[in-house]
Amino acid sequence: MKKLNLLPGIVLVSILTLSAASCGSGAKEKKSEVTEMKVKLEKLKKEKSSIDAEIRQLEADIAKADPNSAQTARKLVAFDTLRVADFQHYIELQGKIDAEGMAYVAPKGMGGVVKAVYVKAGQRVGKGQLILKLDDAVARQQVVMAQQSVSQLRTRLAQAQTVYERYKGLWEQNIGAEIQVINAKADVDALQSQLNAANAQVRLAQETANMSNVYAEMGGVIDMVNIKVGEFFSPQSAANPASGIRIVNNTQMKMVTEVPENYITRVKKGDKVEVVIPEAGKTYSSVISSVGASIDMTKRSFLAEAKLPSDNVIKPNLTATMKILDYEVKGTIAVPVNVVQSDEKGKYVYVVENTGGKLVARKRVVDVGETYNGLMEIKNGLKGGDVIIREGYQTVYEGQLVTAEIL
Repeated sequence: MKKLNLLPGIVLVSILTLSAASCGSGAKEKKSEVTEMKVKLEKLKKEKSSIDAEIRQLEADIAKADPNSAQTARKLVAFDTLRVADFQHYIELQGKIDAEGMAYVAPKGMGGVVKAVYVKAGQRVGKGQLILKLDDAVARQQVVMAQQSVSQLRTRLAQAQTVYERYKGLWEQNIGAEIQVINAKADVDALQSQLNAANAQVRLAQETANMSNVYAEMGGVIDMVNIKVGEFFSPQSAANPASGIRIVNNTQMKMVTEVPENYITRVKKGDKVEVVIPEAGKTYSSVISSVGASIDMTKRSFLAEAKLPSDNVIKPNLTATMKILDYEVKGTIAVPVNVVQSDEKGKYVYVVENTGGKLVARKRVVDVGETYNGLMEIKNGLKGGDVIIREGYQTVYEGQLVTAEIL
């Protein structure tokens, strides 16, 4: 019997075991290091807060013990007086200008070879105006053939009617056989039916021939003409911008934008909007006229539209910004975002108070609301007439004497 050599397998298993243990140990060590760093960071933050408090206390004690020293240590700051005003918050979204009245010219039938084009780009047209003509030679020939068939049937019907009338007259005089009258009447009825069918064929042929005339379904301006004489024009090719004619009605324009789904409760029909078109240098006030009923599965957004007034400057596909007013407060206080600071107790700002003829920095805790365009709404903590520190607020402390520069 041969002996099995198990040593390589045992060595391989040992290596894999050590490798897995090493990877697991490395992950644990890394996690432990991160935890230690977080603990150290929190410790340093607490130490800094404690040191800052001690510094402020020492400065306050020095100011009390040595007023002259405090006078020379006044901090130069810049301040501003708060005023009550309206605060508005907008959701700003990019979109494009579109035309509510936009149509591609298309033939009503199967199409055909273009024989003539009667319009050019930039031309204004009315509803029902002839735009182009397709080759109708075959259709007209079919009309002629149908009309000839009608003419022949009319002649035969007249003859059959004459025969019937004669047989009928003779039979009334008791001359001839009744079967002759019946057969003659059957011939008349059959030919009348054929004539009716032939007339229907004439009408159908005429309608087919008239389909060679392509008319404007709406009035507006010819925005694009991408079809030439000799090319084949059909309903399918008409829908392709590269081979059709497009009419735009600039009297009915709108802006279309995609709204992220997280704004679904904040954007609704009737909301006030401002539409800004940078390239045209125009801003229009409007309202949301339509809100999409579903969320796009890929973009996770829904459509919102706002109608725009008639203006020759506005062109379809222009880039625009829709500013949706989703929050508004009358008569409130708003301050620059940067002056609002935070600590473990919440948000606060520094104000300037006149105490005994001296300007003193005071820490004022505030409740904040929405933020827009560099301003933050203050719901509680400040009122009109309060003086806030606009510059130098980062280095002042509660009770510090300041010398102020009015902004």
